[in-house]
Order: sequence, then C-alpha cells, then structure tokens
Amino acid sequence: MPNPVIIFAFVIATMYGLSFHVVLGGNARRMVLFVVSSWVGFLLGQYIGGFLDIRFMRIGVIHLLPASIAAVALLIFAHVLTAEPSAPVTRR
Repeated sequence: MPNPVIIFAFVIATMYGLSFHVVLGGNARRMVLFVVSSWVGFLLGQYIGGFLDIRFMRIGVIHLLPASIAAVALLIFAHVLTAEPSAPVTRR
C-alpha cells in the first residue's frame, strides 16, 4: 500500500499543474508537461525544504511552502519555454 504522505503530495502537485493548465490553456501535450513539471518542482522543493530544515507551513513531513514555490517556479519556466512567440509589432 502506498504511503499516504506520498499520495497527498502527489495530489497537491497534480492540482498545481492542472490549475496552471486551466488558467493558461493549451493542448493535452502542454497539460502533461505542466503536471510533470509540477511533480518535479514539488519534489525538488520538498528536498530543499528538508535540507534547509524549513519548518514554516509544514503539513506532517511535507514542506508545503518550499515545495509550492519550486513547483510554481518550474511551471512558469515550462510555460516560458513552450509559449508561442507573439507577432512582432510594426510601426506605420
């Protein structure tokens, strides 16, 4: 049986990725990219929070603040990399 802490962290990270996709839109490929980016960022933030022993906004063993910050940072990075370039502005 999977550890409930891992499932809870997985659900939170998935909600971050799906919410980001709902706000910014895109196709199914970008949705998968956002969800995976959120998972990786959440895991990275969890390790950073544990390494730095950040105790603010902890839920059990989950370091929610650093994990959330890292997940959102990776989501923004993924969005910037996959955003379609806008049309250049021409002056008359």
